[in-house]
Amino acid sequence: MNKTIETLMNHRSIRTFKKESLSEKQIKTIVEAAQMASTSSFIQAYTIIGITDKEKKEQLAKLAGGQDYVAENGHFFLFCADLYRHSLIGEMEEADVISSIESTEKFMVTVIDASLAAQNAVIAAESMGLGICYIGGIRNELEEVNKVIDAPDYVVPLFGLAVGVPEQLSAIKPRMPFTTIYHENSYKHESNVVKKQLEEYDREISSYYEERTNGIRKDKWTEQMAKMLQRKSRMYMKEYIEGKKLNRR
Repeated sequence: MNKTIETLMNHRSIRTFKKESLSEKQIKTIVEAAQMASTSSFIQAYTIIGITDKEKKEQLAKLAGGQDYVAENGHFFLFCADLYRHSLIGEMEEADVISSIESTEKFMVTVIDASLAAQNAVIAAESMGLGICYIGGIRNELEEVNKVIDAPDYVVPLFGLAVGVPEQLSAIKPRMPFTTIYHENSYKHESNVVKKQLEEYDREISSYYEERTNGIRKDKWTEQMAKMLQRKSRMYMKEYIEGKKLNRR
């Protein structure tokens, strides 16, 4: 197993960081690594905003649901879907690009591009001995987040990435079995087989939590997912994205 694979296999979310800021060189390396991710048709439809202002970090921490590690980390990156530059390209080249920019397909491209870039950033950071935590809570109140970063039309904040020197390493959380995730040639969807796989995974996750918390937690993965999916979360999203002139067609 090479060092890259070892880095990938040792991933875990870190939520407590030492009070050490990332160096300019580390930040630049992480961003440049992100930029080398694959991008659909070379569109590069994302922007990464580094939040260094203490007050802004605290605002984002509050908007993300009171997650302290949004404010307390080595550096906070905010990944945005971004087709604003491409709207300007239409003006520069006197081309009608708006219908394409406002399509669902191009919005999907921006989200995929940003996600690929972010994962490159994560691998780069972890290869340097840093820890990371993705912050989806950024989407709790996007109107307010938008005010913090002053994003124009065609730009949507997608998620944050807290990076820093880990205070301590948490245990690696077990993923679904290979055979549950990987199917060959067609989707294997016999419900009794899938349910059996989920039950087996439930036992593994329950044991993981029981060991990690000294018996305080024993919840199953399916139990977690059912509770999460029953809650209506961020139901304003379609209207907000369309208000940013994306995903309209």
